[in-house]
Amino acid sequence: MSNRVEPVDERVEAGGGIELRILRWNPPVEARLASGAPFLLVHGLASNARLWDGVARRLAEAGRRSVVVDLRGHGRSDKPESGYEFATIAEDLRVLIGALGQGFERPILVGQSWGAGVVLDFAVRHSDLVCGIVLVDGGLTDLRDAFPTWDICWERLAPPQLVGMPLDSVEGYFRSAHADWPAEGVEGSLANFEIRPDRTIAPWLSREHHKAILEAMWGQRTADLWRSLRVPALIVPVDGGESDWTTAKRAGSDAALAAAGSSGVAVRVSWFKGDHDIHAQHPDKLADAILAADRDGLFSGALVP
Repeated sequence: MSNRVEPVDERVEAGGGIELRILRWNPPVEARLASGAPFLLVHGLASNARLWDGVARRLAEAGRRSVVVDLRGHGRSDKPESGYEFATIAEDLRVLIGALGQGFERPILVGQSWGAGVVLDFAVRHSDLVCGIVLVDGGLTDLRDAFPTWDICWERLAPPQLVGMPLDSVEGYFRSAHADWPAEGVEGSLANFEIRPDRTIAPWLSREHHKAILEAMWGQRTADLWRSLRVPALIVPVDGGESDWTTAKRAGSDAALAAAGSSGVAVRVSWFKGDHDIHAQHPDKLADAILAADRDGLFSGALVP
């Protein structure tokens, strides 16, 4: 019988009566720690909870509990017609944290890409509900700096038309493009799509909802959020070999450190080299970096008034 840790798949009611799908990762009894904040892991745009499998499993093996969520419109969660701006997503997470039960008070929120922006926004709105935040390759730059108008942003970043593509073609692309990823990273990526009976795919996130989220991202001003942040943060930018984006991330992390320092917030920066989906590519290394920051006391400080 395998001792491999696997999640419990649940549905939880969130804001407005919609239901969110969550994966609850509990440590094996022999590894369970009596102390240590739990983790709430938040995926990126057009992604899903399964991209966090490797990280969540590593956290569980280290004795820590975590919950991973499919945000509204994504994965196996409900897909209402509205509510894709940051304020409503934050309300979904607030209700979710309250519903997770005893022992899940003040988790450490971990977000990747758009999810990092979600986590940063949430921590500013609800600093009393989080122990700290981890931003994985996100929450440092503003789309408005790269795309001066929303129309230009949408023209450049609109998702490709994937509805109806053969599953075999999509799977073959992922396996060839990410040959160094563990199998569960590729499987997590494939979970971004509904698999139809004819073996074609469709993104779980509709094009209309993708557009609504992207427009909210274009309007987000991270500098304002960093000036208002009052909880500790671990910044995990990724150098993917794209010089312009890496330069922008370095400038963003420097600005975040300066803003946090002026208000007395503890912030650590831990750079990785690899893909934007570093949580799928190097889950153990990312989980170990998060756990190391926690062991060093980054998230144990009191809220900054």
